[in-house]
Amino acid sequence: MLIQEVVEITELFDTEEYERWLGQAENTLRSAEHDSKAGDYNWACFKCQQAAEYAIKGMLWGLGKPAAGHSLLKLLEELKKAGINASRGLSREARTLDKHYIPPRYPNTYATGSPFEFYDVKDAEEAIAAATKVIAFVREQKEKL
Repeated sequence: MLIQEVVEITELFDTEEYERWLGQAENTLRSAEHDSKAGDYNWACFKCQQAAEYAIKGMLWGLGKPAAGHSLLKLLEELKKAGINASRGLSREARTLDKHYIPPRYPNTYATGSPFEFYDVKDAEEAIAAATKVIAFVREQKEKL
């Protein structure tokens, strides 16, 4: 990337919008950690997906790019189009979190039982670790601008 391009991106980056979304991402992650400690593992997993979504959307909005949809994998593709490449490992984290967008919330997800019966502390810990990595990635990318 040329120095001029870096300067232009930095000047055009909407830091205020980025920080607004990142603040929400970090707050939602803290809420997920509280849910996990309380044994509300399904909600912890859903909130982790949301936290990662907010972080990636924050970067996209900061770059002035549209940020639609809820799939983290698709949102990472949009970041790639904007010149920010995620590692294969981060794609794996996104895939893990994408699985927690719908099932934790809807009682009819499973043939019997309710979502809270299908989640445990290991699921929540995995989701928290994945969301933490996504948020850290977004913060690191912002520092590189």
